[in-house]
Amino acid sequence: MRYILCCIIMGVIQQSSFAQIVNVESQRMQKDTVGWFGHFGTGFLFERNAVKVIDINVSGYAEYQTAKSIYLFLANYNLLEGNGKSLNDNTFYHLRYNYKINTWLRWEAFTQLQHNDITGIKLRRLAGTGPRFKIVGSKKFILHAATAAMYEYEKEETSPTIYHNDLRSSSYISLNYTPSENAEITGAVFYQPLFQNYHDYRVLNQITGKLRLAKHFFFKTTWYYLHDSKPAAGTPKFNYSISNGIEYNF
Repeated sequence: MRYILCCIIMGVIQQSSFAQIVNVESQRMQKDTVGWFGHFGTGFLFERNAVKVIDINVSGYAEYQTAKSIYLFLANYNLLEGNGKSLNDNTFYHLRYNYKINTWLRWEAFTQLQHNDITGIKLRRLAGTGPRFKIVGSKKFILHAATAAMYEYEKEETSPTIYHNDLRSSSYISLNYTPSENAEITGAVFYQPLFQNYHDYRVLNQITGKLRLAKHFFFKTTWYYLHDSKPAAGTPKFNYSISNGIEYNF
């Protein structure tokens, strides 16, 4: 029973442990008013029987919105140890600025710092910028498309260490469907090829459903799928996960 409760609380955070592409679209609050918005979660599991297991998860998202600008900050830390061995150690920080040009066009700039044992990333730093278009903007259904150019610096968890300095295109289509004030579905598809080699690409698909439990609390389930045509040495091309959790929104 302890495992079930911890998995429900932390599942919403753990899916990001597999992420090489951070899906900010699943975090956006889609508010029309100015001010601060966001959500956070944390979890800790310690189990000692035949083996000792430690699982720590901390995740937070903050958004500040004015009439013309939106500032987004996303952070996540996950540590999983079993019998003294590190099974997962993942950290990332993502900062994004969004400026409203008119009702259908915004300009975005972003930067990110990441470390991920599962995907063999010792360090990844990136920065990019590009336009974001509102295709549909009704009360219940919102559809966006965006494209950006980004610089990416990466160190792989190999011996000797492999370094990458690349320019990538980063394009996505995202949707937000709100059938009622108590339910929400978000989804996004990302495509990130190298400019100099379109055979080196990443594709991410993520779909998230939320159901309100109380004023600030939601039950959340997420499907995550990633295909990396040229992953870090010794890691798979495909990653996928299904997670459930409780989320607090403010």
